[in-house]
Amino acid sequence: MHTRRQRPSRIILVRHGESLGNIDKSVYETLADSRLPLTERGVAQAQAAGERLRDLIGNETVFCFVSPYVRAQQTLNEMVKAAGLSPSSYRVRNDPRLREQDFGNLQQVDTMRVLMATRKEVGRFFFRFPNGESGADVYDRVTSFLSSVFRVMDKVRSAPPHHRRYDNILIVSHGLTMRIICMRFLHWEVEQLEDVWNPDNGEVWVLERHPDTARAGKGLVMC
Repeated sequence: MHTRRQRPSRIILVRHGESLGNIDKSVYETLADSRLPLTERGVAQAQAAGERLRDLIGNETVFCFVSPYVRAQQTLNEMVKAAGLSPSSYRVRNDPRLREQDFGNLQQVDTMRVLMATRKEVGRFFFRFPNGESGADVYDRVTSFLSSVFRVMDKVRSAPPHHRRYDNILIVSHGLTMRIICMRFLHWEVEQLEDVWNPDNGEVWVLERHPDTARAGKGLVMC
């Protein structure tokens, strides 16, 4: 129970802002998925997410985990500026386990369109793209990532600055990754995951420990 009380009460999940790939699938023929930048609209969405972050955490500290993809990195950078975070109030860790689902050979746009339709028919969680990943594969690496999150959450207040306890956890990633993080924390079944669609670009989801369940040592709720 002592360890549970040390943990942050809020986990903030953010999907990257709109990228070139969200508005033009043909861009995958010439640019790697990991290098797709934000559009002008995506920058504005990231800034709005940063304003929401400021409203949520005020002067509290925040530990930020972020996907290494360019669009996620740009989203976090814009959020930090919009939230007005001071350098001493946050820390950033890049984690490849937060990357987008690997869809295989994205250069073949027509083939990808067929595969996406097939995935919808047979089930989005278990369908594995040729030379890519299934949702279940993403689940496995998200589960591994969460062990790192818990290590950060369980730092004590008396630890040195680089091992300090942070008031909030921020995770900037991708749509499926966000849903699977919720699946793990909220104990969704596969059917529940498939009933939930990706958040919009720049959308903010908040997992917060309810006062009643916190005293009982139970889990988080989405708010």
